[in-house]
Amino acid sequence: MGRTRSALRLVDVADRAGVSLATASRALSGRDGVSEEVADRVREIARELGYVANLHARTLAGGATSTVGLIVHEIDDPYFSEIAGGVVRLAGEQGLMVQICHSGRDPEFELHEIRSLIAHRVGVIIVAGSGYTDPKVQAAAKAELARFQEAGGRVAVIGRHSVTADAVLPDNEEGGAAVAEHLLSLGHRKIVVVAGPQRLTTIADRLAGVARALDAQGMSIDAVPVLHTDFTRNGGAEAAEKILDQVAGTTAILALNDAMAIGVLSTLRSRGVSVPGQISVAGFDDVSVAADLAPSLTTVRLPMAQMGEQVLTMALRPSSTRPRRKSTGHELIVRDSTGPARTRRG
Repeated sequence: MGRTRSALRLVDVADRAGVSLATASRALSGRDGVSEEVADRVREIARELGYVANLHARTLAGGATSTVGLIVHEIDDPYFSEIAGGVVRLAGEQGLMVQICHSGRDPEFELHEIRSLIAHRVGVIIVAGSGYTDPKVQAAAKAELARFQEAGGRVAVIGRHSVTADAVLPDNEEGGAAVAEHLLSLGHRKIVVVAGPQRLTTIADRLAGVARALDAQGMSIDAVPVLHTDFTRNGGAEAAEKILDQVAGTTAILALNDAMAIGVLSTLRSRGVSVPGQISVAGFDDVSVAADLAPSLTTVRLPMAQMGEQVLTMALRPSSTRPRRKSTGHELIVRDSTGPARTRRG
């Protein structure tokens, strides 16, 4: 038989893969200079041999690693930058470094980032951002994270339902219900929802809350226009153009994150539409600039920075037999962008 798992060296992986020691090192560290096909083969052989697992075991046996890997969907989205701020702040207090990766909501690139962090021997991986409604899309990443945990690494997530790890779960469904109830209480019945990509579980959860609020008023979500667009400011701006041109009589626009709501407000302003006089606008998340907009944005507050601190706190605790779950709670913040539905004359 070959070497035992505890005696494995990088040269053993290189020999099995038929590559040089330098190529094997570059492949496992995620550095340039190796084709994706070769890098995949080296990583697969390393996993089969247990080489990455042994590296983690030796690292952790000598003391916890000083690096935390944080993967977010969009680093320039205020939602994720505030979460990252919470992680970085607590990590600094604990003497840890944070390596931040950006997936762009691309499941394949997210998988690449997870593998790169593992190859760099981080002790903790945090994945922040919505999961995907199709389990197959995130199956490979889920398996990679499970192997990392089996090897002694720690994993914690924000907004992921299916990953078997400690999780901070944003109060998406309840928040969706709360903001929809607010618009309905103001008399709005011609509501348009601006949503992000359908494949994200965050969108499914927030829409489920909106649907519940509508149902309580005898309305159906199927009768409400829902525009799926990029989960960004530009996505919201483009959606608002379509609403103004194609959905007559709209009295309220509910954007399922603040970035899209900011884009909606920008388009309405450029088109001379009064907010909330003609159309009310609401968002979700309560990013730091929401109160400073003109008009200030009605939204659902999630404690983003606190979520970042909570998820790292979970990750630094010893693992438990059953993954821990923590709900964030939410708060409806009513500001100037929403008002009573305009009455029709005639």
